[in-house]
Amino acid sequence: MGRIVLEQVTKSFGEVTVIPPLDLTIEDGEFTVFVGPSGCGKSTLLRLIAGLEDVSSGRIAIDGTEATALSPSKRRLAMVFQSYALYPHMTVRKNIAFPLRMAGMDKAEQERRVTQAASVLNLTDYLERRPGQLSGGQRQRVAIGRAIVREPSAFLFDEPLSNLDAALRVGMRLEISELHKRLATTMIYVTHDQVEAMTMADKIVVLRAGHIEQVGSPLDLYHNPRNVFVAGFIGSPTMNLITGPEAAKHNARTIGVRPEHITVSATEGPWSGTVAVSEHLGSDTFFHVHGTGLADSITVRAGGEVGFRHGDRIHLTPRADVIHRFDDKGLRIA
Repeated sequence: MGRIVLEQVTKSFGEVTVIPPLDLTIEDGEFTVFVGPSGCGKSTLLRLIAGLEDVSSGRIAIDGTEATALSPSKRRLAMVFQSYALYPHMTVRKNIAFPLRMAGMDKAEQERRVTQAASVLNLTDYLERRPGQLSGGQRQRVAIGRAIVREPSAFLFDEPLSNLDAALRVGMRLEISELHKRLATTMIYVTHDQVEAMTMADKIVVLRAGHIEQVGSPLDLYHNPRNVFVAGFIGSPTMNLITGPEAAKHNARTIGVRPEHITVSATEGPWSGTVAVSEHLGSDTFFHVHGTGLADSITVRAGGEVGFRHGDRIHLTPRADVIHRFDDKGLRIA
């Protein structure tokens, strides 16, 4: 079991409150991602769950047991850090087994767990190597292996892929997602990268200044953002947000249109502007259009064969059925 419940949890450092009263439930077996801009409180929240920081007030329960005052070692949680935190003088085998040795576990059981974890993570051929002989992705797998052998109620990941290059990050995202499916264990994953959040999560928790802005599935947040902040944060490229007379036409203070919900034409469309930048990605092309009078820049996602270039005058047509409307407080209008 790995159900985690936070009730009115707060965290203050002196007179500064970084986590105002917060309620959150993470169900057993869920892959939950905390996402938000730098300084939003996502890592602090993870550390509160892990017991690495004390809550200022409120309650944390793990598997139905009061855990607010428990030490990290008694919470049956395993944390994987951004820095790997491997011992360079130890082999992969000894690094993975380290928490088991510290717990005084029987050597035969240590070996069984290490062998099993190495098999799951494709590290069997590397058990006698040292971290300096491994790639960044392999070192991260060793750090995950050290967590797996503890057989925790939940895994906590604190931006584990931020030290990897782009190609390795994509590969490790897939590996962690597959690992979750094999283990069926609760995972909480912190990232500032909303692409990671969208591709990995069962449930996303969007944070801003310690507040939860929205909780939901990736597609729910994408299609039904509850406010302007979530609309502008979730999605890559992000939603176009437009104010002024164009928003007023839709009885809104702000309207939002996803880049893929705008069609481009050389000859007709209610909006028009000049291509400032075109990004050709093979299957897709992104046009950044200036001079529309609607926003500083409108981003449009088109097919890879669409051939407009810098300086071209183009016309834009938003899909009327997927325009998002927000009121004067930035909240979604149904």
